[in-house]
Amino acid sequence: MPYVTTSDDARIFYKDWGEGRPVVLSHGWPLSSDSWEAQQLHLASNGFRAVAHDRRGHGRSSQTWTGNDMDTYADDLAVLLDTLDLREVTLVGFSTGGGEVARYIGRHGTARVAQAVLVSAVPPFMLQTDDNPGGVPLEVFDGLRASSLADRSQLYRDLADGPFFGDNRPGAEVSQGIRDAFWRQGLQSGHRNAYECVAAFSATDFRVDLDAFDVPTLVIHGDDDQVVPFEVGGKASAARIANATLTTYPGAPHGITDTHKQQLADDLLAFLRSL
Repeated sequence: MPYVTTSDDARIFYKDWGEGRPVVLSHGWPLSSDSWEAQQLHLASNGFRAVAHDRRGHGRSSQTWTGNDMDTYADDLAVLLDTLDLREVTLVGFSTGGGEVARYIGRHGTARVAQAVLVSAVPPFMLQTDDNPGGVPLEVFDGLRASSLADRSQLYRDLADGPFFGDNRPGAEVSQGIRDAFWRQGLQSGHRNAYECVAAFSATDFRVDLDAFDVPTLVIHGDDDQVVPFEVGGKASAARIANATLTTYPGAPHGITDTHKQQLADDLLAFLRSL
């Protein structure tokens, strides 16, 4: 299986499908690159080189004891781009992966980047603080951590059966297969890695990173997102990024990579072709 190796000898697994201008897809918590398969297949089948990696501590990548933070995630992404020598890249980040993309641009710039896409993404800043009063209260993330320690497997079941895919909304129809895939990918992650990633995605302030975006950027977010609320995530990011385009999915939940997979694939392909 293909891996790149980081400066601390972590092995980062990746899938490399298709040929053409490269698209790199960063996944959400506590998932893996498998969560991007529908979009990755669609893009690779339509003339693009689609690369998706497993974040350290997730999927098939090394379960390192340290480095479970956004700076390291972004530096790992830089290793992937540099090792594969990818240029004119479109970076696409879902949820926590959107934070990874934002921090990559903040730390490494856009010399290799032609476009960026944030999908249901955690920037600009999820946590409620004095200067971010509209954020999500700390108690919510403390609850995730407590549930992870108490019964991690059940936590992932509860998220998949409820807010992640909006299956707790009247009339929702989310297949057992989609929910099982979330649970399976979650349990592939390392226990410590997934636990510490909660702080990485919730308490990292990406506002300065978004100010560094100087490439065409598409922001996609469902307005019924119960994990990263629309007002906290997509709407705020689009307002902060210079000349960003906001696409709202009415009534859509957080996990639109599955619930709206064809719509998302089509929107990504149209954005890629707009360059």
